[in-house]
Amino acid sequence: MMETRSFTGHDGVELVADVGGPTDAPTVLLMHGGGQTRHSWAGATRGLVEAGYRVVNMDLRGHGDSGWSRAGEYPLSIRARDIEAVLRDGCNGLALVGASLGGVTATTAVGAYGLQADALVIVDVVPYPELTGIQRVLEFMNAHPDGFADLEEAAAAVASYNPERPRPRDPKGLKKNLREGTDGRLRWHWDPAILNMDHEGDFALFAQAMEAIGRLEKPEVLLVRGMESDIVSDRGVAALRDMLPRVEVVDVADAGHMVAGDRNDRFNQGTIEFLRRVLPPS
Repeated sequence: MMETRSFTGHDGVELVADVGGPTDAPTVLLMHGGGQTRHSWAGATRGLVEAGYRVVNMDLRGHGDSGWSRAGEYPLSIRARDIEAVLRDGCNGLALVGASLGGVTATTAVGAYGLQADALVIVDVVPYPELTGIQRVLEFMNAHPDGFADLEEAAAAVASYNPERPRPRDPKGLKKNLREGTDGRLRWHWDPAILNMDHEGDFALFAQAMEAIGRLEKPEVLLVRGMESDIVSDRGVAALRDMLPRVEVVDVADAGHMVAGDRNDRFNQGTIEFLRRVLPPS
């Protein structure tokens, strides 16, 4: 049974997370990618709780049910410190699992701000990504500023970005990623000001944080990579290995940048096998 809880973030922004699993088990903190919500981890949450872990599945600031920055600012430095807020009750061992922006945030919290973690799982993110892939994501997020008339229209936009993924017969699953405006139109459930982030500065901070982790004994690190991703290339993986020789890599076939959404079964398998070795649930 998952319980939805509210936390106060670094500068007073409300953070919302689903929390469940044995209270005395190691904690797995899930952080979604940019433009997503915590609901993108539905399958992973179930798998991790069934495996015996306590799971905290949060909406990043500016996303989903979490609050928006009053100043419209979302620096990585503040995102990283938000993690402390949702872990305020302490934990019996900690694993951070982050996809894309969530992975950058988790890495920065450990490498730049000293958060103690036993395991770090980064999903399809490396310190030096392919800029063409990053640009395609930003173009998708910038598209449709006036929103959508209905769920079918939103589903068509997703299908055009990711044509390889089978289109769901029923688009109702998109509802949790959309909010209805006063004009009755549907818009993505995140603050458009997020697009004004300093991407170059954030990735430089992320790279520095990963280099710092390379000098630490912990956490153990796993990269889960989508083999069809246009953001993580062999070159990016090689650069990560240079920074962090101990990193383990799980390659997921038939998956793009949104690995858990494309192949949740393979994602769960690789992640849970890794966590059972480095942070057993009991």
